[in-house]
Amino acid sequence: MASALNPTVVICHGSYHTPAPYKHLRELLEADSIDTYCPQLPTSDLTKLNVGDINNPDFDREPPEGGYPQGTDDTDTILSILRRLVLEEGKRVLIVGHSYGGWVATNAARPELQEKTRKTQGLAGGVIGIFYIGAFVIPVGESVHSFFQPKDGTFMVPSYLEFHKLGQAGLGTPKDDADKSFFNDLDETAAKTWLATLTASPILTTKLSNDAYSALPCAYLILDGDEILPKEYQEKMVALQAEKTGDFTLYRCPSGHCPNLSWTDGTARNIQDFIKTIEN
Repeated sequence: MASALNPTVVICHGSYHTPAPYKHLRELLEADSIDTYCPQLPTSDLTKLNVGDINNPDFDREPPEGGYPQGTDDTDTILSILRRLVLEEGKRVLIVGHSYGGWVATNAARPELQEKTRKTQGLAGGVIGIFYIGAFVIPVGESVHSFFQPKDGTFMVPSYLEFHKLGQAGLGTPKDDADKSFFNDLDETAAKTWLATLTASPILTTKLSNDAYSALPCAYLILDGDEILPKEYQEKMVALQAEKTGDFTLYRCPSGHCPNLSWTDGTARNIQDFIKTIEN
């Protein structure tokens, strides 16, 4: 049973993911009386990408009517949980963002939901901070696409992804050997098992509109063995943002891109340590 003294943790998963790889991390936190949530984000939800049979998806199909989901849809998914937890239940919340989920976490941590804002109004609960795990720390006004792509307008496809019939206008999916990038520190059987759970995503063009960096305590878990987002890039993103809005609390681990699978105990400990840092 969760303790009323502990904040609730809301996890924003990475692109191409489902909530499944975060199950053990959630179990560890919940064993220490911390409630957790990890909803499926629409941009990686095959049921919302018009791929036909999700058990045998066709990535060459046209986009759904109205277009593919975008960052606004992912943000709304997290906001629906935050508004219930904070506005209706008065809960304190730590948002955890993994990979692309860092963009979602930042965009969803709106001022009216932050604990310090609510305290000035005599209200209980609110977002107390953001914990980034090998995540995108993207400046306000930039999208995932605009931040990572070359500024000359060329289109760079990461080595572990492929696009299909519609090219940039369609869906990207992990390649058959992408387990070597996403799960490079798992054994081959486990890596292939988790690779089979990855989905698809459109290019993400929604610009970050919320500056949570300057308003909330932020922590970053640097993944030294990451082959999706190398540690040097992680460090550079954090340093650039810290110059503008203040230092992050930094943690490090030896894992690849998914410490929620390969360094689960340590990830849970770091999250709990950051909660204690905020409390003190």
